[in-house]
Amino acid sequence: MSASSLKFGTSGLRGLVTELVGAPAYAYTRAFCEMIREDGAAGPAGEAMIARDLRASSPQIAAACIQAVADAGLVPVDCGAVPTPALALAAMGAGAPAIMVTGSHIPEDRNGLKFYRKGGEIDKADEARILALHARLAIDRAPPVATALAHPLEALAPYRARYVDFFGAEALAGMSVGVYQHSSVARDAMCETLAALGARVVPLGRAEAFIPVDTEALRPEDEELALGWAQAQPLDAIVSTDGDADRPLVADEQGRFLRGDLVGALTAAALGADAIVTPVTSNSALEKLGLFVQVLRTKVGSPYVIAGMQEAAGAGARLVVGFEANGGVLLGSDASARGRTLAALPTRDAMLPIVCALASMARARRPLSALAADMAFAVALSNRLQNVPQDRTAAFIARLDSDDPSFRDEAFAAHGGVLARDRRDGLRLTLGDGATAHVRASGNAPELRVYVEAPTQAAAEALLAEGLALARAATA
Repeated sequence: MSASSLKFGTSGLRGLVTELVGAPAYAYTRAFCEMIREDGAAGPAGEAMIARDLRASSPQIAAACIQAVADAGLVPVDCGAVPTPALALAAMGAGAPAIMVTGSHIPEDRNGLKFYRKGGEIDKADEARILALHARLAIDRAPPVATALAHPLEALAPYRARYVDFFGAEALAGMSVGVYQHSSVARDAMCETLAALGARVVPLGRAEAFIPVDTEALRPEDEELALGWAQAQPLDAIVSTDGDADRPLVADEQGRFLRGDLVGALTAAALGADAIVTPVTSNSALEKLGLFVQVLRTKVGSPYVIAGMQEAAGAGARLVVGFEANGGVLLGSDASARGRTLAALPTRDAMLPIVCALASMARARRPLSALAADMAFAVALSNRLQNVPQDRTAAFIARLDSDDPSFRDEAFAAHGGVLARDRRDGLRLTLGDGATAHVRASGNAPELRVYVEAPTQAAAEALLAEGLALARAATA
């Protein structure tokens, strides 16, 4: 691993396509299957499910995974190109492990593998076992990929039905919703699901080539597209997802995108959650809302949120909802309403928060901008520096966190210096004027991420620009 870009991060194994296709994808899948075999944790008939996103490299990588599953003595089941949460739902429902071929939101020259046990996402201990088994197997060459090895499975229809059955066919009646399709693997499923819930759906921006839509660091062109679409016709909202549809993107009637943690809070409130679990990067207003009995903070990454949800449920929480600043919502408990039950799905999902936000608007008969304003979130912004090796990010954070406060106090002198430091994930600084600046390395790519909170939009934009400039200079 040390000489390769392939690394386990917050969302599975990720790296350059050139270093994943062929033998590496085959070898890591074999290692995962060996762990499953050792634990007797295959599906009832020995199955393991495979699905993929719409990246150009994903079919080839998925074929190698299917071959590896078969060679490991398991039964490969091909779910095709479907959202990650649709695969997870199918696999957990069947009691089978699964592998999703996806690079999520990162550029197309990268891809990845996300592994699921039959009960949900693998954890950090599983990652260590896969790495050890990968080293022990020492596979450096993949066999030729055979055709027709896998049994096909329709995984999309049950995923769509999950939300139509729970919310009801009239939940979005009278609403007009734009769907930014781009290259999301859920681009058709979003349209079909929202239409089945009663909305008038307007497909927008379908792309032939892959577009790396990052819900935490939107491209200016995506923001401009949404503003233009909202001005061109009356829409109640514009919705989308990242590449594998485990993170939502929701814009209000004016085409302004809501931060993912705000969408997560709207979702938790709509479902009546008494406990929410969210990373330290989510908005500090969550504790002040008074909507939730418990707000549990974690490190960034779904494995940490899942562990936190288990902790909250173990402590007696009635309904636990987890979400990240990127908007992906994890349903940690069964939710009930109007005599219907929505089963827990403890993996990131984009469809649930999209439908919850829209259904909340329909019930309240108020625009999304008004519902968002009710949350009184601090102005929070984030962005990233790409192609920054993790060791450079670590060195920058270490300098900011030094026992000698001169560097950080000088860097933030205009904000009254630094009052407090939070090291739960990277370094989060509380500044003298009440603003915050948070720096951490991405777990999925060689990127340095900067998050800020401030009282006004102008102050947040200025602080984000300062933070990015400081990081750029320090890691050059």
